[in-house]
Amino acid sequence: MTVHIGKGVAVGTVAAPPSKSMAHRMLICAGLAAGESKISGISDSEDIAATIDCLRALGVDITTNGDVATVRGIDLENAAPTAPLRCRESGSTLRFILPLFSLTAQKVRFTGAGRLMQRPQEIYAQLFERQGLRFEQNEQGITIFGRLCPGTFTLPGNVSSQFISGLLFATPLMEAPSTIEVRAPFESRSYVDLTTDAMQKFGVKVSVRARKDGSATYKVAAPQHYAAADMDVEGDYSQAAFLAVLGSTVGGITITGLPSGSHQGDRVILDILKQCGAKFERSGSRVTFHRSLLKAVEIDLADCPDLGPVLIALGCFCSGTTIIRNAGRLRIKECDRIAAMQEELAKMGGTVKADGDTLTIEGCALHKPTAPLNGHNDHRIVMAMAVAALAAGQPAVIEGANAVNKSWPDFFEVIKGLGAHVTNQG
Repeated sequence: MTVHIGKGVAVGTVAAPPSKSMAHRMLICAGLAAGESKISGISDSEDIAATIDCLRALGVDITTNGDVATVRGIDLENAAPTAPLRCRESGSTLRFILPLFSLTAQKVRFTGAGRLMQRPQEIYAQLFERQGLRFEQNEQGITIFGRLCPGTFTLPGNVSSQFISGLLFATPLMEAPSTIEVRAPFESRSYVDLTTDAMQKFGVKVSVRARKDGSATYKVAAPQHYAAADMDVEGDYSQAAFLAVLGSTVGGITITGLPSGSHQGDRVILDILKQCGAKFERSGSRVTFHRSLLKAVEIDLADCPDLGPVLIALGCFCSGTTIIRNAGRLRIKECDRIAAMQEELAKMGGTVKADGDTLTIEGCALHKPTAPLNGHNDHRIVMAMAVAALAAGQPAVIEGANAVNKSWPDFFEVIKGLGAHVTNQG
């Protein structure tokens, strides 16, 4: 799909989309719980559809009505998946459920789309090898065979938190207690906090001990049982960040559904914008952003990598030189997000320099793109470039804009509803 963005001001009120991170976790916990759970606030994004499809393959009964999913969980010991599990492009789906499916003691095949099967899975490969289990990966998929055993799992903290979450989901269902040791530096810990929060909402106890050196220990008693529960998915700070940045540059945008007490790590977008000089106010779960003169700051991306693309775009609108540290993980997402943002912003006169894991972005006046912008098959690149064009007040063409279906299918309808001039082709 190709999107044409014309000159125009986006103002008004919009609801933050449901948190994809929490929806994944609540669906999985509900799928492992005996009885019926209702999860309200389920989006129709590709990533959430992947998790629902894989849970159904496990034998979980899931029906959807609007944004409400009714989930009837299963006993994992009676599950026997046979067909390959299509994880689409969802790294969260794959890494969250892989340890769970090992507990079926069946041979299980996972497939994916895009770059999913090229993304690193060495943590699980090494874990399976240590226990003498089968783990085979190639560009076509991953095959596992063998039941993970309880014990002590030691993981580096500078890898994707999804590996830690995947083990946390599985360990309560093992036959004996387990300990997960996460070495320092523990990056993206906030995402693991979301996992333990979801598990405890569904009746599973996890003991956490954080140390001063940055490491952490998770102790999980077993066997435990997930309990059915009815839950609401809160608004997504990660997705709201795109409109928060837009509101801070053009003004007049209010985002609803952003609870102040959220455990989402990406809520740090408000702190970053405040440091940049953005003016906004909160009323309950509503945050209203005003046009502001923004200044460059230093940003640590270690605990909020998903904010990377929109923060790179933000740097163009800040006077001075924005420095983003610990950005290396952006290279192993749906695309190389650093290279993609460098390439696309250059078409508008933006300059992004990379030195190892550190990025520098010079504040500048972005001009009309010299060529169509490319989404690089990455939802966050598409949305970041749409925000850049709107904030700069420049018309732009974005090719491959359908990548937003991965996380926020109606993104362009939302900004159109705010008054932006948007037309679609194909």
